[in-house]
Amino acid sequence: MKVLILGASYGSLLSTKLLMAGHDVTLVCRDVTAKLINEEGTRVRLKLRDEPDHRVINSNDLPGNVNAATPEQTQPQDYDMVALAMQEPQYSSGPVKALMGRIAAAEVPCLSIMNMPPRPYLTRIDSLRTADLSACYDDPSVWDGFDPGLVSLCSPDPQAFRPPEEGANFLHVGLPTNFKAALFESDEHNVMLRQLEADIAGVTLDGKDVPVKLRVYESLFVPMAKWSMLLTGNYRCVTPDSVRPIKEAVHSNSAQSSDMYAWVDALAQKLGADAADLVPFEKYAKAAENLLKPSSVARAIDGGSSSIERVDKLVQMVASELGLRSDAVDSVVEIIDGRIAQNRAQ
Repeated sequence: MKVLILGASYGSLLSTKLLMAGHDVTLVCRDVTAKLINEEGTRVRLKLRDEPDHRVINSNDLPGNVNAATPEQTQPQDYDMVALAMQEPQYSSGPVKALMGRIAAAEVPCLSIMNMPPRPYLTRIDSLRTADLSACYDDPSVWDGFDPGLVSLCSPDPQAFRPPEEGANFLHVGLPTNFKAALFESDEHNVMLRQLEADIAGVTLDGKDVPVKLRVYESLFVPMAKWSMLLTGNYRCVTPDSVRPIKEAVHSNSAQSSDMYAWVDALAQKLGADAADLVPFEKYAKAAENLLKPSSVARAIDGGSSSIERVDKLVQMVASELGLRSDAVDSVVEIIDGRIAQNRAQ
């Protein structure tokens, strides 16, 4: 298959898995990054199970072909599937927004690996079909032309970042967990999705299994298991005047974290999730012990950004639609709002 991935940073992790499985990938990114990838390929550093050291996987050594292009150069109708791997505010920029319009018009199935669920995906949930959640999005008009049945969500559970000392074509995987995808509405597109799942599952490296699988689920709510993780860890990395690692956000007050996690899980179940769709707090808390850096949203705020993914506000507004509220969630939203207001003022 030919897969178009918007975003060459986090997107290079999914790209590498697809390339290892023999599929071809185009990464959409800035011109300087595209030039680097087209000259040198991509490099993803991760650790295989039971190996003491990380390996660096170079795209030039893989059976699939990778290339990179700017949004202006990209023709979405040439691809079998699109993956959305940028942070939500990035889709508002002129060239990317124009590309999103072309993707919608081409009616290519889109699998999001954003933390922020695309608006069309949320309209597939009965209780949110007519909810006005536009205030959560940087530019809600980006999503106007999309057919909800062609948009699905893949929970971006693997934790990865670009080390500051490395080039823009390099990604380090700190927590090699799985991508968990919900189905599309069409059987035709689900056949493709399950084929990608099977192909990635069959990949080995020197005869060894390679972590970070694509897992496909029938439930629309499986990707929402990430909401409790984000609210308990990622967004609580942000304090009124600083940031802290995810581990500290979760474990500095485990009882408070457990309460927040349970409340957000209960919200997902109110929407229609089954308990089996969600991840137990104990499992997340154990994983968080190894998350020793502030979250990407915290680093963005600390770096002066005034446009970030607002999953915190989305959870607050979804709860309001259902007649629910949480002092803990309200506090997180208030802190994030305050830091963004400071950044805008500066």
